[in-house]
Amino acid sequence: MQKTIMRRVAQGQGREPADLVIRNVRLFDLVTGELVPTDIAICGDRIVGTYGAYEGVRTIDGAGRIAVPGFIDTHLHVESSLVTPFEFDRCVLPHGVTTAICDPHEMANVLGRAAFDYFLAAAERTIMDLRVNLSSCVPATSMETSGAVLNVNDLVAYRDHPKVIGLAEFMNIPGVLNGDPGCMDKLAAFADGHIDGHAPLMRGKPLNGYLAAGISTDHEATAADEALEKVRKGMTVLIREGSVCKDLEALVPLLNVATSPFFAFCTDDRNPLEIAHEGHLDFLIRRAIELGVEPLAAYRAASLSAATAFGLKDRGQIAPGKRADIVLLDDLERCQVSDVISAGRLVDDAVFSEREIISPVGLESVKLPRPVTAQDMRIEGNGRDRPVMGLIPGQIITDFLRLDLPEREGDVLADPAQDVCKVCVVARHGHNDNIGRGFVRGFGLKAGALASSVGHDSHNICVVGSNDADMACAVNHLEKTGGGFVAVRGGKVLAELRLPVAGLMSDASYEEVQDDLILLRKAAKEMGVIPEEPFLQLAFLPLPVIPHLKITDYGMVDVRTMCLV
Repeated sequence: MQKTIMRRVAQGQGREPADLVIRNVRLFDLVTGELVPTDIAICGDRIVGTYGAYEGVRTIDGAGRIAVPGFIDTHLHVESSLVTPFEFDRCVLPHGVTTAICDPHEMANVLGRAAFDYFLAAAERTIMDLRVNLSSCVPATSMETSGAVLNVNDLVAYRDHPKVIGLAEFMNIPGVLNGDPGCMDKLAAFADGHIDGHAPLMRGKPLNGYLAAGISTDHEATAADEALEKVRKGMTVLIREGSVCKDLEALVPLLNVATSPFFAFCTDDRNPLEIAHEGHLDFLIRRAIELGVEPLAAYRAASLSAATAFGLKDRGQIAPGKRADIVLLDDLERCQVSDVISAGRLVDDAVFSEREIISPVGLESVKLPRPVTAQDMRIEGNGRDRPVMGLIPGQIITDFLRLDLPEREGDVLADPAQDVCKVCVVARHGHNDNIGRGFVRGFGLKAGALASSVGHDSHNICVVGSNDADMACAVNHLEKTGGGFVAVRGGKVLAELRLPVAGLMSDASYEEVQDDLILLRKAAKEMGVIPEEPFLQLAFLPLPVIPHLKITDYGMVDVRTMCLV
């Protein structure tokens, strides 16, 4: 290490040629907002020189382009990109995301500690710097059947891994506020590190108590007044814009040069099709600027503020001593990425081919005790005043509705006239044969069924449909294929995306996943479906830590009271 430091010092002073020099760029200064003509000198994986001219063993012609620090996605689940960490790396890094902080919560709910082992091994081999926050709530609640349980000892075993930052989103709000012993053990074990929050709609003194536990960030703010209260109380708010959760427009009025140290960006869940059409964090930056945010504030939130919030002191600026994560832009306001340097390496096809790819885990994780039948999808009872989940466009929060639904021979039926279809959650971890049954409004589904083995957080199979036979067919198909998304009508599979890796990720390339998603979206539209991302919307219906009405394999859950309805 001593020799490495000596080389950096010598190259930074210009006494020796730098390993790499990016010439003729305009550096976007995150202190003043100026565009400053300069060279950037790099020694190994570190920046050693700026604001001057340098000689280098290798050079890259900046051609007058704008240099900004690499972008940091502060909260995401790689699994929700539907591809493995290696394909995520290849898909997202060219968009300028040089650091991603992931929570393998989805895979951990299926496989337990094996998910940490897989993600940490992958993180040591990706070109981007993939960091891991350890999943703090597996299972998230006691109102569903998970594939695994992780206690404090399971988490502490990974605390000192160099790729681990701290604890991921702490979703068990009642456990924190009421002093649940398991929650207190986890919070105490990570009290000297980073603890991510998950506090939708949380305000007032309950928020104070939650923050007093040592939780410092939150990506669940959906309204400006909520976000303002959180930053005033010391949180860093992670402005989220994913494939389903779209909070950017509501929150960016708060983002300016003065407030930018208290905000960062995250995607949470963004699939390859949307990345192909819009981008990743580059899209968030571009959209924020379109909505009136000053470029200095937007680029700070995407890099320096994010690095500060998560204790990553070695990045976030293009400055001597910092990690050489640099994005070259053709246009600042449009965030038009032309080249990316990750840890001193120019990102191209060759750099990805050098990685050691490890085999995926969690194959054959979809286990039903027996094939389900149309009879299993029946909902018996009275149709009057039935609890119904109401979709809210662009959010994973649902309305708690009560509607009168049609009946036939003792069964309660879906009602296309009110845009109400049936929804069931089928336990798929082999622990039991639970099936939760209920209703949801807002899919627009006219005929057939959609099913997914991605069902946050425990990832049982969630299916919506207009009739019981197609719903059963869709569920059984997913067990046969090892998981994924499927659209069924009239007993026939119209389109599918196979996700055999823990029932969450494809083992194919992200380009192939994009193609399958296009076919699925087309099939869903032909079935009358309204949401642009129906399968991701479907995946959030079984999430009983998000208000107000959800469904698990136990049944429909009133999230306000955490009681079955």
